[in-house]
Amino acid sequence: MSSSSKQPTTERLQAIVLRRTNYGEADRILQLMTNQGGRAVMARGVRREKSRLAGGVELLSVSDVVLHKGRGKLAVLTSARLQVFFEHILADYERLQLAYDMLARMARVAEYASSGEWYTVLHQALEELDDPANDARLAEAWFLLHLSELAGHQINLATDETGSVLRQDAQYRYDPYQQSLVLQPHGTIGADHIKLLRLMRDQPLPVLKQVGGVSALLDECLAVARHHMES
Repeated sequence: MSSSSKQPTTERLQAIVLRRTNYGEADRILQLMTNQGGRAVMARGVRREKSRLAGGVELLSVSDVVLHKGRGKLAVLTSARLQVFFEHILADYERLQLAYDMLARMARVAEYASSGEWYTVLHQALEELDDPANDARLAEAWFLLHLSELAGHQINLATDETGSVLRQDAQYRYDPYQQSLVLQPHGTIGADHIKLLRLMRDQPLPVLKQVGGVSALLDECLAVARHHMES
């Protein structure tokens, strides 16, 4: 055998399960977001009653996993240990649906996610949702803006659709077709909204939680984040 031949490798990672697909009689194919990017893995026998892997591959949790990459297309999950379970999300239907939407959005891009930044964004958003005292609108808007940026679609908060610098004394609306803020005398986006959107774009969630007086601005900021994500 040539010394240059590929040898099986093992990875130990922090992972969040994005999607689980039953395979065969007892296996599952798992789509993971890890601290090293997206991974698709085979969890053999995980649906059996006494499987040692089952407790470590729950949705809405963070697990320590070991993956073995052999000659097949999928790595094989050899160990999974639950570290954090976001149990409080389950108690609120709207937060639960939002969390599932976050997982689904990440699942659609996991194949192309090659760094730990994607994992960090998802982990912070789920952690925020897990605390009932936190405003879910902030978590959603922050998540969408950062997911857009990771996908190469950062929101423009410097200039309007004409290329003019955004003004402190003006009102705007977000136009998803032009993917920009558009000057409008009766628009709902003002200087404070733009300042908060910039903070969302540039800062981690724990920092944003220290900013006061944002509740009244969140509906408009969330609407902008949603429009931008879908544009």
